[in-house]
Amino acid sequence: MVMENLSDQEKADMLDNCRKATLLIEKQHTEGITPKEKSELEYHLNICEMCNTFMEQSAVINQMVKKLLHPEKNELKLAEGFKEQLQKKIDAKLDQSSNE
Repeated sequence: MVMENLSDQEKADMLDNCRKATLLIEKQHTEGITPKEKSELEYHLNICEMCNTFMEQSAVINQMVKKLLHPEKNELKLAEGFKEQLQKKIDAKLDQSSNE
């Protein structure tokens, strides 16, 4: 199912539903999600920067847990673009706080 196949009501339900989006992100890591849930999550992620950040962080945390349980696995790394974007956000917040 693609996002265009979601009903208007399903889209409206996902617009400001970060709670459902975060649950779907976690469910995706553990047991998998249905095609409809995937469409709903993709729709929400297209409009919500916070949930995109949560998804990135969740992936890293899940990788760390797997690494702790299976130390022979590869080393974990954040994507360079994500690290740069996160650093810019931190710097902007610090600048904003120091100007107040």
